[in-house]
Amino acid sequence: MLKEGLTYSSKLTVDEAVTAIAIGSGDLPVLATPAMMALMENAAMLAVADHLPEGCTTVGGHISASHLKPTPVGETVTATATVIKVDGKKIEFRVEAHCGEMLLGEGTHLRFIVDKEKFMSRL
Repeated sequence: MLKEGLTYSSKLTVDEAVTAIAIGSGDLPVLATPAMMALMENAAMLAVADHLPEGCTTVGGHISASHLKPTPVGETVTATATVIKVDGKKIEFRVEAHCGEMLLGEGTHLRFIVDKEKFMSRL
C-alpha cells in the first residue's frame, strides 16, 4: 500500500561517466547535477515500486533540487527519497543526496503512477 513515509536510498560511486564533463553540464571532473538528480529519481522510483498495482510503474513529472557541494571522482553518493504525500496517482517525495554526512543536494520530486502498457501504447 502506498503511504507517506515509504523511503529508499540509492548509491552511486562517482566515476568519469557521471562527471559534468562527460554529461556536458559543466567542464569540471565532479558529479554532474543531472546525475545527482537521476539518482534521486531512482531512489523515488524504488521507494514505491513494490507497493504499486501489478502492471504499473511510476514516471517522473517534476524535480526541483539544489546542488550544494561538489563531489570528486571516487566518492560514493547516497540519494534518499521519502514519500511525503500520496494523492491518487500523484506521489510527492522529499529527496536528498549525501556524501557521507555532507549534504550535497535536496529538494522535492513528483511522480505519477501509470499502467506500463497504456503508457507505452501512446508513443
